[in-house]
Amino acid sequence: MATAVETLGKLERRLTISFPLTDVRTEVEKRLKQQAKSAKAPGFRPGKVPMKMVAQQYGYQIESDVLNDKVGRAFNEAANENQLRVAGFPKIEPKEDSAEGVLSFDATFEVYPEVVIGDLSGVEIDTVKADVSDAEIEKTIEILRKQRVHYHTKGEAGEHGDGGEAIAANGDRVTVDFVGVIDGVEFPGGKAEDYAFVLGEGRMLPEFEAATVGLKVGEAKTFPLAFPEDYHGADVAGKTADFTITLKKLEWAHLPAVDAEFAKSLGMEDGDLEKMRADIKVNLEREVAGRVKARNKEAVMDALVKVTDMEVPKVMIAQDADRLAEMTRQDMAQRGMDVKDMPFPQELFATKAERRVRLGLILSQLVGDNKLQATPEQVKAQIEDFAQSYEDPREVLKYYYSDRRRLSEVEALVLEENVVNYVLGIAKVTAKAVAFDELMGSNAQA
Repeated sequence: MATAVETLGKLERRLTISFPLTDVRTEVEKRLKQQAKSAKAPGFRPGKVPMKMVAQQYGYQIESDVLNDKVGRAFNEAANENQLRVAGFPKIEPKEDSAEGVLSFDATFEVYPEVVIGDLSGVEIDTVKADVSDAEIEKTIEILRKQRVHYHTKGEAGEHGDGGEAIAANGDRVTVDFVGVIDGVEFPGGKAEDYAFVLGEGRMLPEFEAATVGLKVGEAKTFPLAFPEDYHGADVAGKTADFTITLKKLEWAHLPAVDAEFAKSLGMEDGDLEKMRADIKVNLEREVAGRVKARNKEAVMDALVKVTDMEVPKVMIAQDADRLAEMTRQDMAQRGMDVKDMPFPQELFATKAERRVRLGLILSQLVGDNKLQATPEQVKAQIEDFAQSYEDPREVLKYYYSDRRRLSEVEALVLEENVVNYVLGIAKVTAKAVAFDELMGSNAQA
């Protein structure tokens, strides 16, 4: 076997592999004889099929397998001999100018880049921090109350009504019929009957809600509504429609009182309100800690990308883009969408894939150089932290430790946290306090 290596680019290489044709023929004959021992054909007992028939039936596949095995083995041996760290899979093609009696192949591939991480001590990283105050606890209680809202007819005798006529106001749930026309013609999606929504929640366009406020049951109103230029309905975006709405039903929102029954509905068996608030605070602090960690991790990853100079193998980007596309396809299918004929072009995922691959290479280098691998103790502590929010923590531990793949996912999280802590311990870090609402409304990447 002879090999030669050519440098085609910063990362691209071509390796030429050659070996005698007789080596292939010898191995093919050997495998055919082995196959003949169990070969079956009509009119012959197993193992008694003539070799010519065995060759006709299995020869092509066996020859293909032998070539694949020999080329693959030769490529791996040549890559090791030349100390090449191959990224992805090589593209292997037969050479047209092979010498007589010799099989030659060209293997084109990329190698892993040299990862040069800059001086982390000079890197400036802005991190965030946030606290959970009593105000956040009360806001959360209000959200929980709204999640348990129920409605009563407005205008009846009693609370929020005196038995007389009532008008629609923010916070009320209204049920309406409506029809919209543009230039006197109804348009798709512009008509509905018994359509219910809560005023003030922003579910409808502002002009629609404003026109509904003040109506009485049975009353109708016609008004113009200008659709925004960026409205999701392309047929009506930027156009003005005339809507007629008729209020059919009006209900006021009844929020549960913050009392023992409310606390019980949240899992406090004894109805203790202080325990309820303490439990809410613990949950909020856990959520805040997770978001802070995600934001700070992203800041560290951004810094590592900026300070590291390297090429990224195109083959690895393509492979990761394919994985992201398939993950997106599966996620959309699970949501009930028909993705059978939906295109998922690789270029849509290329930018995200390039960053993921780049960071993977950087983290691998950092971990190896500084021994930042996840320890069994760290992994167990992370799983125990996950388990705190479940009724039976032991089941959570069993869930992760019973599946190597799940355990690997936790190990990856711990490894990333080790890298983050390592970088933050070296870099110039400025911690900035952020408001609770800003933090909880953020879309920090995990």
